[in-house]
Amino acid sequence: MNKSIQKGLRILLFLSIGIIIIWWLYRDINPDELLRIMKHDVGYGWIVLSLILGLLSHISRTIRWQMLIEPVDKRPGVINTFLAVMIGYLANLAIPRMGEISRCGVLSKYEKVSFSRLVGTVVTERVLDLIMLLLALALMISVQYNVFVDFVNNKMDISGIVNFFSSWWFGLIVLFAAGSIIVFRQNILNSQMYFKLKGLWLKFKEGLFSYKNVKNKPLFFIHTLLIFVLYFLMIYVCFFGFPFTRDLGPGAGLAVFVLGSFGMVAPVQGGIGPYHFMVISTLLFFGVGAPQAAAFALLVHGSLNGMIIITGLLSLVAIPLVNKNE
Repeated sequence: MNKSIQKGLRILLFLSIGIIIIWWLYRDINPDELLRIMKHDVGYGWIVLSLILGLLSHISRTIRWQMLIEPVDKRPGVINTFLAVMIGYLANLAIPRMGEISRCGVLSKYEKVSFSRLVGTVVTERVLDLIMLLLALALMISVQYNVFVDFVNNKMDISGIVNFFSSWWFGLIVLFAAGSIIVFRQNILNSQMYFKLKGLWLKFKEGLFSYKNVKNKPLFFIHTLLIFVLYFLMIYVCFFGFPFTRDLGPGAGLAVFVLGSFGMVAPVQGGIGPYHFMVISTLLFFGVGAPQAAAFALLVHGSLNGMIIITGLLSLVAIPLVNKNE
């Protein structure tokens, strides 16, 4: 089968899974109740503030990306870099993970910067984002430790997992895997899969340490932290726009932000489905009713992605106009 067809089918599959998750989450929710909540229970000024914070996070990401590019090539213009970032976000809504390549292609075209070097800087960005997300997860667990333990003890049945890892079956599987690696070690080292994994690891390692070439490291790390602080505030300020989340506090906001972010990582356009599942499940745990949690997830996700669509389309129109004299 043609690779393009395979890729298209894979994208369609993940999108279908996301739509099925949305249907499953909202199948028992009364549409009239959702409309009533959105008409009468939402302070839309807080949603607008959330969008402004989201836009500021994209500006901060733009500056950080400029700082990463400067040591490996020339520092690109801030306007072109920002427009490329927003076009990348728009591309991600069409095809998951396409945004990283798209923004590199756009910036390479208009700033005459090496495409391959730009891709290397994006690897660095993704490594940093992963580290920050894991740190946010650790902070969430520490801040909400009692809630987290209660959730694990009372809401999750992990006895089956514990029994499996303590069983002789698991020990047998480990011994078989270790023996296979020893016996077929040379075949593994010469396999195409090994070289692909080794290449991925080398790119990861290169991206992880390439920040050392950044000229202003304190400012670079301030922007790295600021991006995630703005991401958190972008979600938390929405709490004040709904009467049923207004009193939950920043700890609950942190939980919704972190777990919702893991939903956005799923290879589905705009995190459709997985994001809603994570946010609704988290709000239900904090005592929010099902229709209210569903309305929160739907409105917050829709408004943030709506901003990306509008700014992304405007960026597509603007970037050739900004560079018409080049």
